Amino acid sequence: MTSSSPSERVEIDVEVNGRRRTVAVDARDTLADHLRNDQKLTGIKLGCEHGVCGACTILMDGAAVRSCLTLAAQGNGRSIRTVEDLSDGAALSPLQEAFKKHHALQCGFCTAGFLLSATELLDANPSPTRDEVVEALSGNLCRCTGYQTIVEAVLDAAGQIGN
Repeated sequence: MTSSSPSERVEIDVEVNGRRRTVAVDARDTLADHLRNDQKLTGIKLGCEHGVCGACTILMDGAAVRSCLTLAAQGNGRSIRTVEDLSDGAALSPLQEAFKKHHALQCGFCTAGFLLSATELLDANPSPTRDEVVEALSGNLCRCTGYQTIVEAVLDAAGQIGN
């Protein structure tokens, strides 16, 4: 690990899971690295680190983004939501409960990314069709091939949220 000179550090003001923070980040750090290493939000997973698998998906100003492709400095002035913010303490969100009910967790490595992509969908469209769910989740890969239960979980949660 190399240390950074002061000129390689950038100060950012970012809201993470409802808490505004001003922090100094390495100019070349990805948002995923910053959130995992500096903010200790390890629900974010790093899979491919090329933006293909979706395991590192977070919500930035409500939009699903790949945090492995986003520089930490790009978080300046933004609102970021991670999987750690979906539950209310020990109480799971309806979407998380639906994942649990439908056994949509599989090995769990990709789950955070799926949950955040589904959250983006349900925030924009509380009553999606099966095809809309499949399309919204098409950027997330599950190596356990558990897509059917994941889609069923999102539709179940939509039924609870949309009512």
